[in-house]
Amino acid sequence: MKLGAIAALLAGLALAVFLLLHIGLSQVLDAIGRVGWAGFALICIAGLGVECCLGTAWYALAPKGVRWRVLTMARQLRDSASDLLPFTQVGGMVIGARAGVLGGMAPPAAFATMMVDVTTELMAQIAFIALGLLLGLTQLRASATMAPYADAIIIATVLLIPGVIAFVVLQRRGSSFAEKLAGRLLPAAVSHTEAFSKIVRGLYKSPLKLALSSSMHLTGWIASGIWIWLVMQLVGADVDVFSAIAIESLLGALRSATVFVPSAIGVQEAGYAALAPVFGMGPEIGLAVSLLKRARDVAVGVPVLLFWQAMEGKRAFAPTTEIEQP
Repeated sequence: MKLGAIAALLAGLALAVFLLLHIGLSQVLDAIGRVGWAGFALICIAGLGVECCLGTAWYALAPKGVRWRVLTMARQLRDSASDLLPFTQVGGMVIGARAGVLGGMAPPAAFATMMVDVTTELMAQIAFIALGLLLGLTQLRASATMAPYADAIIIATVLLIPGVIAFVVLQRRGSSFAEKLAGRLLPAAVSHTEAFSKIVRGLYKSPLKLALSSSMHLTGWIASGIWIWLVMQLVGADVDVFSAIAIESLLGALRSATVFVPSAIGVQEAGYAALAPVFGMGPEIGLAVSLLKRARDVAVGVPVLLFWQAMEGKRAFAPTTEIEQP
């Protein structure tokens, strides 16, 4: 880890501990205790539905012959690595692409489709944040704490649009940019830049694939809001599903803005604790939801990461037969 990432991680941990002590450890634990083991199992299972949507979005961009379950597992691994390992989200993307290679994808195809998948996810996230603002703007402006930030959130969302457009243009026309990015993020896997660039250009000439991928990402984002509503119901919160979707969309915007913080430590906790009162809940509910979300990440992510390590170990001792290009 770089020094800046370590500093961000330590600052986030300090913030999370401060919030837990400031809001009240007993209140947060009481809210978590209402869930029970059966409720926590439901949280873990329901969360897999979100990952299925995100895996399907990547699958929509994949070449023929790639199995859906491979990319769904690779997407879960990408998220688990970002949530549990001391990496930023970029590190999780690299591991996710590596999982695609382990599942049988040629390295250029794994990395190229992953890069375009990130772009379609950004497109969907803009739409999701806009939806969240429509659902929750009234509550934001009515909140003394959040009202000063409402206009800033709107402006930041609008500014994301030219950012995504520029990213797409660079991928399509900037072969040197693509080569540098591929070499930086996945130098061992993407050894054939020409094949990588060809796949990227081909995907951007297929609007149907892009639309399907973006649509599935948007479905996944909305599903994540419904999943958070389920968690809130289990901790005893009286909140409607539209408010939960608004909270999750705004939290997603906050996490994207602080992508440099590993695992969004502290950022996620502060976000939920600040947004919960805006929609009629106590901050202890928001913090309890955040901790339950992290507990689910651990319960699901640790087995996934161990399975990945087992696959890497098996491959390390197997004869080298990796296919370098499609």
